This record gives sequence, structure tokens and C-alpha cells, in this order.
Amino acid sequence: MFKPFEIFIGLRYTRAKRRNHFISFISLISMLGVALGVLALITVLSVMNGFEKELRERILGMASHAMVVEQGRALQNWPQVAEGILAQPRVHGVAPFIRGEAMLVHGQRVNGVVVRGISPSDEPNVSIVADRMMSGKLSALKPGEYGIILGRSLADALDVKVGDKVTVVAPEATVTPAGILPRLRRFTVVGIFEIGMHEYDSSLALIHIDDAARLFRVEHGVTGLLVMTDDIYSAPAIVRDAVAKLPGNFWVIDWTQQHANFFRALQTEKTVMFIILALIVAVAAFNIVSTLVMVVTDKQADIAVLMTLGATPRSIMGIFIVQGAIIGLVGTILGVLAGVWLANNVETIVPNIEHLFNVKFLSPDVYYISEVPSDMHWIDVIRISIVAFLLSLLATIYPAWRAARTQPAEALRYE
Repeated sequence: MFKPFEIFIGLRYTRAKRRNHFISFISLISMLGVALGVLALITVLSVMNGFEKELRERILGMASHAMVVEQGRALQNWPQVAEGILAQPRVHGVAPFIRGEAMLVHGQRVNGVVVRGISPSDEPNVSIVADRMMSGKLSALKPGEYGIILGRSLADALDVKVGDKVTVVAPEATVTPAGILPRLRRFTVVGIFEIGMHEYDSSLALIHIDDAARLFRVEHGVTGLLVMTDDIYSAPAIVRDAVAKLPGNFWVIDWTQQHANFFRALQTEKTVMFIILALIVAVAAFNIVSTLVMVVTDKQADIAVLMTLGATPRSIMGIFIVQGAIIGLVGTILGVLAGVWLANNVETIVPNIEHLFNVKFLSPDVYYISEVPSDMHWIDVIRISIVAFLLSLLATIYPAWRAARTQPAEALRYE
């Protein structure tokens, strides 16, 4: 179909001549339409990837890649289990924790919280809380001193700051001769952190693991182990392989299980956005249809002459498919170049626009992520390019078929 003369004539028809400047203008608009669609797809998907990456890092910054617990009871011989898991070369850190629920009381203010007992020396290996401390340090948690570290939103809700006292009310009651009394313990606020996720900033309190064991009456064990690996996507397999080599009945809960619905929703949203924005390319493809239909109408005489000289309907189709393919290819290349550049620079362009117009697109008072992140994936760029070019080729079929059905006698009758 694509012999040299079909390509040559298709290239000639793409360029402007004396009496078809309007058709060439429509061809240019079609190219720009394809380019704009590709640009929008690459940029939007890169920004969505950036938001997904940022959210994933913040969520897993406190939840870790995986959690190892013992079915039906507290994890008793956790130092040996932790040592066995750390023997796996791809495991970067293991930290014990004790988890419980309680109420925090300060004056007339009461908040339900999740209390996590941690080891200050091991926690930085599995979470980012040490890097997100607004006041105080993780090392301020010392056994027996009953210090507590609160999320920023939780501290604001209780109206406390470093040095204030809060009362922790555990759900288990204590039976005394005077009756059943709730278990209370006064803690001193020694730090405030801000992760950037409301789930943690408003409802998480950290205390020393020894204090948590006394508060929740966990004897000779911990709730479980938090594990961090070198690859988030391989983490489930890495931790399960490490645990499988250990004696005992352990249960691994990885990040895909803990937040499965959230990440599945993000993936669904990304897929829907791809389909919606691909309609921009489809609209540009319709422009290619209209452009080629006008070209076919304008070139009826030329087509008739070519057919009388021996050109087959297949060759005539090839001419207009080449022309449409050139429009789609040039538009796709321009869109890819512009999209890749914009996706790689959006993190600096947006702040400059905000500074220029004195606006804030993502207010930190409303959104957890106040900057516009971008994470371009080349697989997305390749997929978008293929879709755009295939839509452009698909748009050439009807005009090319119509040109191939031209009757030379009818076309030359009034020439």
C-alpha cells in the first residue's frame, strides 16, 4: 500500500498550495489538537502519579511496609523473630510496637486516640515520625517517665503544647476494694509531630513501649513488629519469605491489605481520567476526518487522473492514510515533547504562577498536600503516544475509503 509515490503524494497534500490554504490550516489545527491532547494526558497522569506517590509515602511513613503478628496472642519471642526477619538482606528495619485505644483528657477536652508504644531507637528504621517532629524529639520518650508525643491536629484539639500534662484513660477497668475504676495515667507531652495525613495527625499518640506494656497490661510480649524493606512493591513477598523460614504461627499484614481500598480508588480514578482525557485526542481525530474529507473533495480531479494512469484504489487509500498518519505523528511527537517537559517542570512552574498572581492553588489549611507533585512514568508516555497515533490512523480510514471509491469519469466530467 505504501509505495514511494503514495508517500510522496501524501506529503505533497499535507503542505499548503495556492488554493488550499484553508485545508492546510485545518491540518495544522488537527496536529495541534492531537498535541494538546497528548500534552494534557501526560501532564495530568504525571501529576496524579505524583499525588499517589506522595500519599503512599506519607501513609506508609507511619504504617510501614508490613506488620508481623502472632495469631491469637501477643508476639512473645519478638527479639528472635525480629533477628530472623532482619537476616533477610532486603529488609531495612524492624521495630516492635504495642497498640491500644484510649481516651486523652486535658481539662474539659476529650479525644479518642490510638496509642502506639514504640522503641525510640528502632522506630526511625520503620517510620518517618522522627523526621516530622515539630517540637521535641523521639528520644525524649524514656521508660518509666510516661512521656507522650501527639499529632499536631490532636494537640490542637486538646489545646496542649510540650510540657503540658494529659490524662490517658485506658478502656480496661481495674477492680479494687472500692469497686471497678477506670485505669488512668498522667502523661507529659514531650513532642508534637506532623505527618501531613489527618488520620495520623488527629488520632495517634506515641509513648514508650515499656510504658505501653504497663498501661495496657501486655506482659512478656508486643502486639507485633513493623517491617520496612528496600522495595515497597516487593515488600509483601519479601516479608512473607522471611517469616516462612521462622518457627511459629505468624501472620503478615502488608500495606496492600491495610490500605487496599484507598489505593484501588486512586488507580480507578487514574484510569477514568485517562479515558476522559483521551477524548481530547478523539476530538482531534475527528478534525483529521474532516480535514481529509475536504482534501478528498478538493482533489477529486487529481484522484481521477491518478486512477486513469493506473493507480489502484489501494494506492489511493494509501495516499490519504499517509497524509492522516503524518498529521497524527507530528501532533503526537509535539505533544510528547511538550508533555514530558511540562511534567518534569510542573513542580517549579506552579509555584512561579502562584507567586506571580499571589494565589495558592492548594491551601495547606485545606489540603494535606499543598504543593503540586509530579512523577512521570515513561510507560504512561509510551501508552499515550500509541493511543494517540492509533486514533489518528483510525480517523483516516473513512476519508481514504471514500477517495478510493472515486469514479474517474464522474470526477473529470466537469473539469
